[in-house]
Amino acid sequence: MLQYTLRRLLLIIPTLIGITIVTFAVINLAPGDPVALINRGEMDARISPQSYQKMLHLYGLDQPVHVRYLTWLKRLGTLDFGDSFLDRRPVREKIAERLPATLVLNITSLLAALLLAVPLGLYSAARQNSTFDKVGGTTLYMLYSLPEFWVALLLIMLFGVKLHMLPFHGMESLDARQLGFFAYWWDRLLHMVLPVICLTYGSLAFLSRFVRGSSLEVIRQDYIRTARAKGLGEKEIVYRHVFRNTLIPVLTLLGLLLPTLISGSVILESIFSWPGVGELFFTAVRARDYPVVMGLSFITAVLVLVSTLLADLLYAWADPRVTYQ
Repeated sequence: MLQYTLRRLLLIIPTLIGITIVTFAVINLAPGDPVALINRGEMDARISPQSYQKMLHLYGLDQPVHVRYLTWLKRLGTLDFGDSFLDRRPVREKIAERLPATLVLNITSLLAALLLAVPLGLYSAARQNSTFDKVGGTTLYMLYSLPEFWVALLLIMLFGVKLHMLPFHGMESLDARQLGFFAYWWDRLLHMVLPVICLTYGSLAFLSRFVRGSSLEVIRQDYIRTARAKGLGEKEIVYRHVFRNTLIPVLTLLGLLLPTLISGSVILESIFSWPGVGELFFTAVRARDYPVVMGLSFITAVLVLVSTLLADLLYAWADPRVTYQ
């Protein structure tokens, strides 16, 4: 196991370098001039050619692409992602500022999905082909097929615009800081409702069907037939034997969800103006803010590679039959 882990960790380095090369090349080949976009945002100001060249030099955009990439790679050794083109703030500082909002939103939605998906999946597997299983499966497949952005817009129109029941912009109201302690946190909780619903329903549909499929595989095993032959009740079989063994593939799946928790949802955070990492990435792409895009892309790539390794190790830890020797 130790040799396998070390070998995988060593493979992460060249993989990351390849990912950063491709990402850096793609964003620099994309149409759009960062300097022109930045000045267009400042009341469409017109700058002289001399000022334009000075700004190119300030941002390092007057150098060849390979030179800029090597400079960025050298900074990466000290985890320095550079400064944002928009406000000259360090990229690390901007990401750290947005990360808590993304974590709160995504962890809440993941916990809500798990609390609903595991019981639904187990119940459907225990009553395979029943009315509940058929209706529940059809409903969940319909939910999974609905685009998140479309559902978000519908919820905003219904609960936000027409019924005025739930807020749909930002993390808190403009006067939230002036409210009392409980009123302040209640206001923030209400702002989370619609984004959490949009993030949860798709995960709920996927996870519940995943749990159901894994549970059906366990139910067909010989030791489940033996447990039934010994006279164990169906509830005891499901919760003592099926549930514990179903968690093995679920654990590996949770390891793969780590990048999603931290990188956030670009579309939903932008729709709800949620000040998280996803909205920061969307803003950076629109403004051709290369340092921010590269910083977030690098972090996401690291999380994907580490979470894949973590999922493999969790599978071996949860199931002693699996070995990587």
